Amino acid sequence: MSLPLTLHWIFEYDWRSLTDYYHMWLESIVVLTLAGLPFLIFAVNLSLFRRPGREWNKRLLPPVSVLIPARNEEASIGAAIESVLASRGVDLELIVLDDGSTDATAAIVRGYAEKDVRVRLETALPLPEGWNGKQHACWSLASLATHDVFCFLDADVRLGSEAIYRMVGELNWAGSTSAEGSEISLVSGFPAQETGTFLERLLLPLIHFVLLCYLPLPGERWSRSSGFAAGCGQFMMVRREAYFATGGHSAIRRTMHDGLLLPQLFRRYRFRTAVFDLSQDAVCRMYRGAGAVWSGLTKNATEGMATVMRLPVFTVLLVLGEVLPLPMAIFAFSCFYIPQLRLLVAAMALGYAIRFFSAWRYRQSLLGAALHPLGVLALLVLQWFALLRKLLRIRATWKGRAYRVG
Repeated sequence: MSLPLTLHWIFEYDWRSLTDYYHMWLESIVVLTLAGLPFLIFAVNLSLFRRPGREWNKRLLPPVSVLIPARNEEASIGAAIESVLASRGVDLELIVLDDGSTDATAAIVRGYAEKDVRVRLETALPLPEGWNGKQHACWSLASLATHDVFCFLDADVRLGSEAIYRMVGELNWAGSTSAEGSEISLVSGFPAQETGTFLERLLLPLIHFVLLCYLPLPGERWSRSSGFAAGCGQFMMVRREAYFATGGHSAIRRTMHDGLLLPQLFRRYRFRTAVFDLSQDAVCRMYRGAGAVWSGLTKNATEGMATVMRLPVFTVLLVLGEVLPLPMAIFAFSCFYIPQLRLLVAAMALGYAIRFFSAWRYRQSLLGAALHPLGVLALLVLQWFALLRKLLRIRATWKGRAYRVG
């Protein structure tokens, strides 16, 4: 090629297009990397996030105090009580604390107590200043329990017949010890989540997604670091001695999120905790309707993901790894950037593989899995809303009570 032609090619070529092409390469690699990392963590976590214990085999286990805080739960409390009483393999007492209900909750529980001596109805004292309602109710219930194992259960959870037996088995009451030579003092289970409305299906399955894709469970299982703490407040089982040694719910009295902060508390006292998959042994309708979903998830977001330090990091990870692959793939296809398109499709496939596998394994919504990028984007909007509300010191309202968040 002659010098004049060479100079003409250099100055006339659309270098911006070439730059965009290579920028797209770099961006596609970053996106694939940030989609691949949670996929790898998820793959590792699958063997550890398992169904708890063994099926009922007449092994002798300690008796359990099942403790249910209830405030205006007339729609669900009957089914919760019946599921607990149908448990097999363990002796139990069931104590329900009526926490200022204005509906028929107390009357329903009283009816069961009259028919079954294992059921007791107690009435909560007025909520003291500085306490969250649930934490005060759980602390009060613990003082009423007579057994050495406490099972804190939300009123909207329905247990399978082996759920309590299997979880007690994970506390190593037969005298076996862990690899560290210590017993587990708190176990928590994630029930299958019933979802009826669109926002429920879109957002609630992401609880599993964030847990299993961004928390390495080997650290949760084999260390006592509070940084690896995880739990679900819908079902938590603890040893009496460890609970009172840590201060239990009284030590986190202001929190809206005992599912995370109680395991953190136990770990700060060097007790071991563990989470399990209860989707085959329990079901929960956490919220009913879009308003309840939004209020319920934002009330405790600032004690989890929505902090000044965590949320920017999660935003980058989730936007680049889970939200952008789809629009970037559409752009790459329109520009005929085929190599980049392959990387972006691979990134999309990793996210969708997690979601559809989870929908099958944990009985989640297929619609929520299909709309995965939209769900992640909605989750981030919710988290930023919760953080902004905290920074502006706007109080959260839940079940007729106003709380300071965070």
